[in-house]
Amino acid sequence: MFESGAVVADNVEPVTDEQIQPNGVDLTVDALYEQAQPGRITRDGKRVGDRIEIDPEGGFYRLDPGAYVLRYGERLRIPDGHVGFVYPRSTLLRNSCMLNTAVWDAGYEGRGEGLLQVGHRIEIEPGARVAQFVLAEADHEGNYDGTYHGEG
Repeated sequence: MFESGAVVADNVEPVTDEQIQPNGVDLTVDALYEQAQPGRITRDGKRVGDRIEIDPEGGFYRLDPGAYVLRYGERLRIPDGHVGFVYPRSTLLRNSCMLNTAVWDAGYEGRGEGLLQVGHRIEIEPGARVAQFVLAEADHEGNYDGTYHGEG
């Protein structure tokens, strides 16, 4: 079962009333990056490739079609007994963009990232709401204690 937006908001910081939705909390754009160097994923580890932060121009990120790493402006906490998901807001989809994310395990805390795929040129203002964070009840053994714990 998914939690209410009010319950989700207790696990997001900072959060405004405007961000709280019936079933989740809207997440905002803190920064955007272009991948500059290749990463590596092996059976024994991983390395994230170097990135270049994109500077807003005239108060907006002006993005051409391509893939970008989007860092959220909020720190999230996934409480025991839950799993977190981040979905794109429909306005992204209606503007030929997609936001890909991964499962957020119980115990994770940090300011995560998603992959923003831009299909058609778009302008996005820093701080704009682009995603929605939801929590679902989940059985689990143990809590997240991986590399990205406490990121951002």
